[in-house]
Amino acid sequence: QVQVVESGGGLVQAGGSLRLSCAASGTIFSISAMSWHRQLPGKERELVATTVADGETKYADFVKGRFTISRDVAKTTDYLQMNSLEPEDTGVYYCSADGVQTTSWGQEQNYWGQGTQVTVSS
Repeated sequence: QVQVVESGGGLVQAGGSLRLSCAASGTIFSISAMSWHRQLPGKERELVATTVADGETKYADFVKGRFTISRDVAKTTDYLQMNSLEPEDTGVYYCSADGVQTTSWGQEQNYWGQGTQVTVSS
C-alpha cells in the first residue's frame, strides 16, 4: 500500500510565498516521477509541475518562473516552492506519485494525495 500526503497549504497575501511538501510512503520499490497538480474553483484539474527520477523538471506555462519543484535524495518527498503568488493561484493543490512500483517486477501505478488548499488574498 502506498500513501501520498501533501502539506504546506494555507492562506497568503498576493505576492507572498508558500512551500508545499508531498511525502510518498509505504511499500515502494521505485517512483518514476512526482507531480503537482491544481484544481482552481470551477475548473478542471491541471498539471503544475513534474520532476522525474533523473532530476528533469517540467512546468506548466502559467508558472512563469514563479514556482520551483524539487525532490529529495531519497526521491520519495517532493516540494513545490511557490513565489509571487496571485489570487488566481487559489485552489486545491494535489500531489501524485507516478509510475510507482512496489516490487521490481510489479506494474506501475499512480497514487494521489488528498490535496491541500492554497488561498491567495488580494
